[in-house]
Amino acid sequence: MRLLTLSILLLELTTAEAGQRVTVPLDGTWQIEDSVAADEIPNVWRHKVPVPGLANLAQPTFADVDLFDSRELIDNQIRAKTRPESARISEVGKPRQKRNYFWYRRAFGPPARNQVAILKISKAQFGTSVWLNGRQVGEHFGCFTAGYFNVTGAMNWENDNDLIVRVGAHPKVLPLSVPTGTDLEKLKWTPGIYDRVALLLSDNPVIETVQIAPAIDPTSITVHTVLRNYGKAVITELAHTITEWRSGTAQESKTTRNVVLESEETKVITDYIKMPDARLWSPEDPFLYVLKTATGGDSIETRFGIREFRFDTPTKRAYLNGKPYFLRGSNISLHRFFEDPLCRHQPWEEAWVRKLLIDVPKRMHWNTLRFAIGPVPEFWFDITDEAGLLIQNEYFIWTGEPREIRSDRWNEWTIEQLLTDFKEYLRDHWNHPSQAIWDASNETHSDVLRDRIIPEVRTLDLSNRPWDNGYNLPSGPHDPVEDHPYLFFRVYNGGEFNMTELETTTGAKSPYLPHPTAHPVIINEYGWLWLNRDGSPTQLTTKIYDKLLGPNATSDQRFELNAYLLAGLTEYWRAHRNAAGVLHFVYLTSSYKSGYTSDHFRDVEKLELQPAFEEWVGEAFKPLGVYINFWQDTLKRGTHRDVAVMMVNDYANDVAGNLSLAFVGEDGEEASRVERPFAIPALGAHTYAFVLQVPRHAGRYILNATATAADELARPKPTISRRKVRIQ
Repeated sequence: MRLLTLSILLLELTTAEAGQRVTVPLDGTWQIEDSVAADEIPNVWRHKVPVPGLANLAQPTFADVDLFDSRELIDNQIRAKTRPESARISEVGKPRQKRNYFWYRRAFGPPARNQVAILKISKAQFGTSVWLNGRQVGEHFGCFTAGYFNVTGAMNWENDNDLIVRVGAHPKVLPLSVPTGTDLEKLKWTPGIYDRVALLLSDNPVIETVQIAPAIDPTSITVHTVLRNYGKAVITELAHTITEWRSGTAQESKTTRNVVLESEETKVITDYIKMPDARLWSPEDPFLYVLKTATGGDSIETRFGIREFRFDTPTKRAYLNGKPYFLRGSNISLHRFFEDPLCRHQPWEEAWVRKLLIDVPKRMHWNTLRFAIGPVPEFWFDITDEAGLLIQNEYFIWTGEPREIRSDRWNEWTIEQLLTDFKEYLRDHWNHPSQAIWDASNETHSDVLRDRIIPEVRTLDLSNRPWDNGYNLPSGPHDPVEDHPYLFFRVYNGGEFNMTELETTTGAKSPYLPHPTAHPVIINEYGWLWLNRDGSPTQLTTKIYDKLLGPNATSDQRFELNAYLLAGLTEYWRAHRNAAGVLHFVYLTSSYKSGYTSDHFRDVEKLELQPAFEEWVGEAFKPLGVYINFWQDTLKRGTHRDVAVMMVNDYANDVAGNLSLAFVGEDGEEASRVERPFAIPALGAHTYAFVLQVPRHAGRYILNATATAADELARPKPTISRRKVRIQ
């Protein structure tokens, strides 16, 4: 070893300027075929499919491409009635198709010769195996994380290359030890290469990963660079340079060092780079930088933002860049949207995704989204970084009840495979400033996740982001817990609920959070009021709308009531300030008659929201929030009524202005009105008491509370809270 080290020192130093990575995109139209056997590579290719995308986009189409009965639906009474023969599925589930695999194929021309060639398949399900030029080069079990394949030995540097990728046609092709996604309400399980594919070419030493951990006091970054040398021993220069992303303006901060790597050695290098006067990233100002990391054989650019995000148990608040920050937003369940007949190729169309993640959330006054029960393509996070959205990124586990726990397994899943998947899940996202909260599961009970998986993998994240974990007790002292106060579930379950109950309650932790905790709470689901896009109730809400409106109600009546109640619940949870975040469920999911939930799009292809939802719920999410603590259906005419109006200020500065309370008749005229000035400190809240005369004439009225900030140019339009009431 000593002689080897001495020989290394005699080598010529390779400078960072010499290395340049070449990325060859392999997205586009691929060939696709299916098979029953795992070794049945097709001889004839008749179908084509987009990559990234799903196998159900193939032309000509394949029959029954995504039919699979999940084990997780065994005990669901609704599903058991519609398909009783599947009510006792064993193991992972039961396929309803004759195939087990899909085979993808494409050719690419000979690139310039490099020492190392790595194929990256950013996400594919269910399981990935790769052949290049007839040689099998590797497999990757993970369904939600990137797979990397060293294809150097199989590359043809002189002629075209033939690439074949096999994916499972359904979850059952994978070993029981592998998590393939669990969702109690998902009906279709669609395979495919659903994220980007690229060939990464470089010389030694190769940069395997870069992790950037920003700090705000002082403004700086810590950089972990993992170098891998596939060739002979080498001394290389490792250099980091920083530029502003949009302008390209170079920063003065730069580090350079020499690194010795022996043959086949992997080494982790840590650098600390000061960034004095750096601009902080936030939803209000999503400012981005680029770090270029280079060796003598490779280079990579990593975009990042300077920001810190955490929760604090004593105050039960979220903190962004050292200051309290209230989360407002909704959920996207992309893997459920994959089931939707109108999904098609839209999740991979950049213009559609930008409208989904930038334009509509801004109109709705959202600063946070939860990617619920399943991952999204990589470029979605690139967009949320630019949009300034905080993301709660949820791993694809929703089991509901506890599973059998053994020393090496959680039910069939092995601890080893869970750790592998979660480590890759962190690696794929840890440089995105929008990645704010790791989320291990949804509504799940698991000591394994809490006590083994999260403690082991959270140390890999140098930013030490917080972890949510379903219905488990928190793993860390400042981790948040999720609460799903579905008040109308009581009606679905045969009980009673009336919005008048909100007048005498304080928005405390609900009984649906099944353990005591003083940790910060995120309400990231509430309502139980879903309607299909045509206005019909879903399977979970028919009882509710029949009770509230009667079975003969029109779609417009249901849409109006849905928006009215969701807006009121949003105002209520925000006004009482018992939650660090309020996230409605659900912004995007599937919508069809046999579904359980639905979203609020009138036209999902054009991303046009249902008008009543946008009007009422968008108002309820404004940073300057207003809530009338009043839910009576009727009032006696000519009397006086005490009314409390609660206000919250999510802005980082004081807001003052005028607050009015008025009864407005069906003709648009005010029947009575009172007003007073308001002043709410930054991030504060206050309640104002009014005595208002009830109109003397019977009829239908709207009780309006309107808050108008004095500095109107710096605010959205006045915030309005409304209640419908009949005067008798």
